[in-house]
Amino acid sequence: MRHGDKIKNLSRTKAHREALLSNLSCQLIQHKRIVTTLAKAKALRVYVEPLITKSKENTTHQRRIVFSHLQDKEAIKELFDNIAGKVGGRPGGYTRIIKLGIRPGDAAEKAMIELVDYNEIYGKGAGEEKAGAKRTRRRGGSGGTKKKAEATEEATPVSAAEEKAIETELAVEEEAAVEATEAKADDTAVTEDESKEGKEEA
Repeated sequence: MRHGDKIKNLSRTKAHREALLSNLSCQLIQHKRIVTTLAKAKALRVYVEPLITKSKENTTHQRRIVFSHLQDKEAIKELFDNIAGKVGGRPGGYTRIIKLGIRPGDAAEKAMIELVDYNEIYGKGAGEEKAGAKRTRRRGGSGGTKKKAEATEEATPVSAAEEKAIETELAVEEEAAVEATEAKADDTAVTEDESKEGKEEA
């Protein structure tokens, strides 16, 4: 029975598997995307994402923890200096796996695994560093959107010049509406007079 056996062994011993995932992680960090088999890509995602999360806190302690997994100074430098800044506001999910079909030689499923923030096609704000905002997993209630809207209104102060400009725009719009109603009233009065004259002539 295989109860609780959740580790993807990849048909390797523990030492061989750790070395494989460490090397794949270093290559992913340096090149931002790599092509491998689907099984290795799924195992790599579970291995590398906690390391990227640790890189958000740039301390000597976290660098040593990540170095104990990767054993590559250049990869550590790239991870903590460049990648950590890009993924600062993302609460997990730093990688994307895209299936590439079957490999002709052995019919293995190929896949590309890449860092989400380094893709210029899918990413909306590609090249922009995200703010390191604190995100929680709690769901907002029905009043959450109202509170957010009120908070944004309070957070954006309006200067005195902007208030005057808004007031003048409103006054101009009101004057235009009054003139339009007066013009309509005049038109209706003229048409009524004309209809009366036509009846009298008849």
